[in-house]
Amino acid sequence: MQGGERNTRGPSALPSSRQGGSYKPKAKSSAAQRESEGIVVPEKGARAPGTKAVQNNAALGKGPCGGHADGAGTREGMAGKTGPNDPDGRRPRDEVQQLQRRLWVAAKRSPGRRFHALYDHIGRGDVLLEAWKRVRANRGAAGVDGQSIRDVEEHGVERFLEELGVALRAGEYRPSVVRRRYIPKADGKKRPLGIPTVRDRVAQMAAKLVLEPIFEADFLPCSYGFRPKRSATMALETLRKLGAKGGHHVLDADIRDYFGSIDHDKLMKLVAKRISDRRVLKLVRQWLEAGVMEEGVVSRTTSGTPQGGVISPLLSNIYLSVLDVLWTRHSAPRGTLVRYADDFVVMCRTKKDCEQAEQRVRVILARLGLELHPDKTRRVELYDGKEGFDFLGCHLHKRLSGKLLEETGQRLYFLQRWPSQRSMQRIRQRVKQLTPRSRCHADLRDVIADLNPVLRGWGNYFRTGNAAKRFNQLDTYVWRRLRGLRLQRKGRHLRPGELERWTRDSFHDLGLVRLRGTVRYPEKSSLHQREAA
Repeated sequence: MQGGERNTRGPSALPSSRQGGSYKPKAKSSAAQRESEGIVVPEKGARAPGTKAVQNNAALGKGPCGGHADGAGTREGMAGKTGPNDPDGRRPRDEVQQLQRRLWVAAKRSPGRRFHALYDHIGRGDVLLEAWKRVRANRGAAGVDGQSIRDVEEHGVERFLEELGVALRAGEYRPSVVRRRYIPKADGKKRPLGIPTVRDRVAQMAAKLVLEPIFEADFLPCSYGFRPKRSATMALETLRKLGAKGGHHVLDADIRDYFGSIDHDKLMKLVAKRISDRRVLKLVRQWLEAGVMEEGVVSRTTSGTPQGGVISPLLSNIYLSVLDVLWTRHSAPRGTLVRYADDFVVMCRTKKDCEQAEQRVRVILARLGLELHPDKTRRVELYDGKEGFDFLGCHLHKRLSGKLLEETGQRLYFLQRWPSQRSMQRIRQRVKQLTPRSRCHADLRDVIADLNPVLRGWGNYFRTGNAAKRFNQLDTYVWRRLRGLRLQRKGRHLRPGELERWTRDSFHDLGLVRLRGTVRYPEKSSLHQREAA
């Protein structure tokens, strides 16, 4: 929710990690990488800011979680010019990536190594500048001090970063309490968010830039959330392939109050397995114990990490990496674990394996002081399309291949996915908010300009599944909303035959994004592979 109280984005607009360049070695070309991550590159001919002409699927491309794909693509200067292109006259990103690369390689080569002397890197000017750029790109609301991103820019970014750097290097930095806000959940309850100050967000981002490569070297492939070169689409694709290879049973797990139940001491022990720098450990503990302010009352926290903090996703992955490791070592034959942050499923072949998987997961989580939610955790039988489950905003269900049945007589079921009912309700609600009756007198091209980023980001995320039917439904809903605005404006002055001219194409000619026909698989499906063979 841009410009609001929230610092993260939900599954229908899943949180974008804003990783920038990756410090990991590239295994494929940048074009293939963008395709695998679902990145949409802005096409030529995109509208310039300030103009009303909107091109279909034009500028301001979106990533798989709906985040702007800005900052991608740089041009080299004139021949013979070797100076940096950064507006500040320097190229901190290259230096930061080199630092991250060195840390990642060192951690990968020595799994048991503990890193020291990291604190000085957090206070480096280039690291703080890169941290500021990412915090600014993520936007977000002000913390308890009331200072917003715009206030920092008016105050002076260089001055702001210099003051923060001096405080960090002198050991005088102390985090402020986080501001507590609540956002509604799909089940009617409210989710608590902790909003740190801009100053604390920059400091946390700087620490994340330094610490993340070390722990990334240890994270296992079954973890997909908030990691470089990993995405929700990759997690969903893994499940699709497993479903085609005999995965008929799923443990759909939900951890009760995960972010509020993380044990600080256990988390710090996990961090200390890789970090020996006492100043860094102290800094992380200070963020954990900063406390929250709610309606002017400050309360100290003894457990949990606030959702909304920049470093919270990294700490969440560190804590649940215990689940990944223990499952991979001792329980992998029972099923395949697929985890995205605190959301995870285990796909199994048999009902017995699924039952044993649930028992094993409960034992592992108990060691971390966590437990499965009794009402939201369930075992699902996918065989012959009996049941389905929701994961990462999608509904996954096995469907009979009518083509194979007609051509060969084989009754084969493939795991398909499409936007869940909750995701459809959320996007309709968002479209409704952008097309109220009060906008009937507004320029329709302005309304479309507001709708397009929402539709494009939502469509880019769900287009890698079997979403054609849902895309048609949403196209129809948007068309009816826009036609309703035209009808509201005309009122009693509506002329005969005028309503029939407000077709879908008439709105698409004005630049409205069309979702129909945009479904693309990131890889060939099992059915296509069978046909190729």
